Amino acid sequence: MLIHAVLGFSVLETLVLAALLLAWADRVAGARLLAAFLIGISLWMVGNELPNWLGPETEPVAMRLLATAPFTSALFFHFCTVFCRVDLGRWGVAAAYALGGGASVVSVILVPGHLVEHRDIGFIAVADPVGTVASMAWVILGIGGVAVLLLALLRARRSGDGQKFRQIAAVTASCLWGLLCLAGYGIAVLDFPIYPFPLLGLPLYSLILVYGILRYGVFVANAWARRALVWALLLALGAVVLALTPLLPFESRWLGGLAVAASVLALNGPVRRVAERLVYPGGEVSIADLGAWRSALLSMETPEALAQQAATLLSARIGTQVEVQIGDPSASTTPSTSSAPSTPPGSTPQLVCTPGEQGWQTTLQGWDAAPPGPRHVAELFGTVVAEAAARVEQAQQFAARERERQLQARLAELGALAATVAHDIRNPLNIISMAVAAAPGETRREVADQVARIANLTHDLLDFAKPWKLVPRELDLAAHVRNAALRLPDVTLGAGLAQPLVLQADPRRLDQALTNLLENARIAMASDEVDTEVAGGANTAATHSPVHIDAETTADAVLLHICDAGPGVPDEIRSRLFEPFASRSPGGTGLGLAIVARIMAAHGGSVALTERPPWSTCFTLRFPLTTTQRLP
Repeated sequence: MLIHAVLGFSVLETLVLAALLLAWADRVAGARLLAAFLIGISLWMVGNELPNWLGPETEPVAMRLLATAPFTSALFFHFCTVFCRVDLGRWGVAAAYALGGGASVVSVILVPGHLVEHRDIGFIAVADPVGTVASMAWVILGIGGVAVLLLALLRARRSGDGQKFRQIAAVTASCLWGLLCLAGYGIAVLDFPIYPFPLLGLPLYSLILVYGILRYGVFVANAWARRALVWALLLALGAVVLALTPLLPFESRWLGGLAVAASVLALNGPVRRVAERLVYPGGEVSIADLGAWRSALLSMETPEALAQQAATLLSARIGTQVEVQIGDPSASTTPSTSSAPSTPPGSTPQLVCTPGEQGWQTTLQGWDAAPPGPRHVAELFGTVVAEAAARVEQAQQFAARERERQLQARLAELGALAATVAHDIRNPLNIISMAVAAAPGETRREVADQVARIANLTHDLLDFAKPWKLVPRELDLAAHVRNAALRLPDVTLGAGLAQPLVLQADPRRLDQALTNLLENARIAMASDEVDTEVAGGANTAATHSPVHIDAETTADAVLLHICDAGPGVPDEIRSRLFEPFASRSPGGTGLGLAIVARIMAAHGGSVALTERPPWSTCFTLRFPLTTTQRLP
């Protein structure tokens, strides 16, 4: 019978779709739950058809398979909450499984119904009181799942998330279609005098459900949908031509077959284009489209913003999620060339825009499953993205040059000011020092300290503002650190400094950076009475010395950590700690750390305030394996 063949095909199709979902489970929220739900649907259909396939003696097995329906509904409800991102909490989901699982267990034990014979579909299960109660459970869970879908649908519409709205709408539509198909069983059970034709549409239920979700999440699913639609249309066309062959003035099977083949071949191209437009709407690009894309990308100022906006525009146009990468070829799994192999099936298609000798260029990765229409859209869109990327690059280069010009102008002004101050202040300082020569010793010491402080400030100003070049050479960083540590008592060295750390650096500037950091640590320790019991005494180095220096080597850099157990860096200056005149010590000039940052930048490295318990303050110098020869 036709209906049993259709239901058998539906079981096979549903299991194949469940396997497909498991293969692409990382692309869809709740895909594993949906696959489990489809397997449950398959068991339910097998329970209905088993007596017709193998005979009424399989009734006990069939009834127990039908008894799993409430638990399958619990899986559906859980999938809806995960897919729609509705948080019911652990107890809400547990209650759904308790209802569905409990009803299924009771039905398996007490048997939910019995078989009756129907004139159109053979044997069919009719619910007993136990089955009726179990049916109420899966109806409640089904209504709950549909309610979650409808609420999420309204939320997606209000938020303007078109892709999520279409996905949820597809799932909701599949539920309505499934309800319509199940009406066929209702026709049979109630013994209406009509054929239960709605059951013939049951194979489309799982297909609509799965494709409605994958349509906007897995690109290759659309290619399979296009192929299936093409074959279905061609088969329908062939059937129509075959049905019309009796109208010919002569009868010949060979001529009839030839007519079918000729019709299919002649209309193959138009049918494919129709299928392509149905599966991939918007395959044609007009001048207005190009203008709209350029206008939408015009305001983007960074590569990240450009990539996000471009991905949004292209995904909305072709109806499939697309990733866009700007200027980051290392993020791609393949080189950005036109002959690069595509990403594995099921992965998100990518449009990669990278700079080259001929300017910015775009390549498509993961588009092998795409038909010509969407590929053509993506290629034209890529030209617009390349233009926007070139514009963003030029704008950033101009901004960088302008910042450099302003920085050099400020440094020149600061250098001139510092030179003037240093010259004009030297004589008054000498006069002050001589004026207090006969003063008490305490007064002389205080004046000498303040004069030295002013002299240090002018020296730092001159050093920070004047232009200078690096003179790098190969040196042992560990040896330099050990020599610098001799200037400050109570310093411990970590195991990372026990072996030579050879790199390219300017030894004079390196010593200056180390001196500034160690002097900062000394001032910080002097300004606060340090509690040597740091972190409960967990670190023995901290309990014996308030300053600790260590180093570590990574794949591309050497990291030097200079830590102290002082009062720490106040929160209000953390964000501007390496800017001029930001100081954490009362007696500091505010230029020490700014000079360190400039020295590290000149080496192509960096300095950062890091967290390394139990120390309260830690500065990490990063020396790359390659060096920059000139200050920025």
